[in-house]
Amino acid sequence: MRRRTPPPPAPLPQRDGVDPVRVRLPHAGAWATVREYLVERLTGAGPGTIDGMLGAGLIVGADGRAVAPDAPYEPGMFVWFHRELPAEVPVPFPVEVVYRDAHIVVADKPHFLATTPRGTHVTETALARLRRELDVPTLTAAHRLDRLTAGLVLFTVRPEERGAYQNLFQDRRVRKEYEAVAPYDPALDLPRTVRSRIVKERGVHAAHEVEGEPNAETYVELAAHRGELGRYRLLPATGQTHQLRVHLNALGVPILGDPLYPEVTDPVPADDFRGPLQLLARRLEFTDPVTGVEHAFVSERVLQSWAL
Repeated sequence: MRRRTPPPPAPLPQRDGVDPVRVRLPHAGAWATVREYLVERLTGAGPGTIDGMLGAGLIVGADGRAVAPDAPYEPGMFVWFHRELPAEVPVPFPVEVVYRDAHIVVADKPHFLATTPRGTHVTETALARLRRELDVPTLTAAHRLDRLTAGLVLFTVRPEERGAYQNLFQDRRVRKEYEAVAPYDPALDLPRTVRSRIVKERGVHAAHEVEGEPNAETYVELAAHRGELGRYRLLPATGQTHQLRVHLNALGVPILGDPLYPEVTDPVPADDFRGPLQLLARRLEFTDPVTGVEHAFVSERVLQSWAL
């Protein structure tokens, strides 16, 4: 079995807080040139885009030199380039820094802002913004929140320490507490622990529960209620995609402002920030794996529906 060699450092700087794209040429293949492979691999690029980038010297190798349009194919070779990004609608809310030291940054992310670059959200993400605002190009996310969820996110400063912080989440050594506003149902028996098997299929917006061994667990508690609204305290023991949204929906109290549960609704225009999902990552507690410090952070955000 061939051992994978770690990629060399990127020869291109970040642009607007976004890393250059890295592509590794496969060891097995019948391409004659680097160009042939990139044209076949990067199917999303428009006709002539790869030729234009090669001609302009925008695709480089590990040494930072431009890859020639007729450069021969080299198995295992790395190349880098910057994507030309379409303009994004600015999310008009700040990312608040709750804590910062030499190892981590804890940020309080607003609704509508993605955690990391993905899909159409690239420069308008918490990671790209913080890299620019804090001037920390090595910043990376130890975990993610959904774009529509607000609250606390942990970022790491030193690449060599990222794995230690990611393992906190993988090994369930982080205590996460969420808050949600949803309909109040006096007949709903709470508190309770909800366990189910959640499946999220690629290309399908909503996740759903299926029969089988549970892979998702959430403790649900009613913190307060006022009229027809309830404020719920949620303690997830696992981190499946849309877990909290799926579990509250299954209890018959879907989170206010949710465009997917109980029904998928028409997409909200990119510049419409009026109806945020009423879900907040309120607390984050863990023992720092590098310094040994006991951390406990609390978001200062207030869910809109409960504040009215």
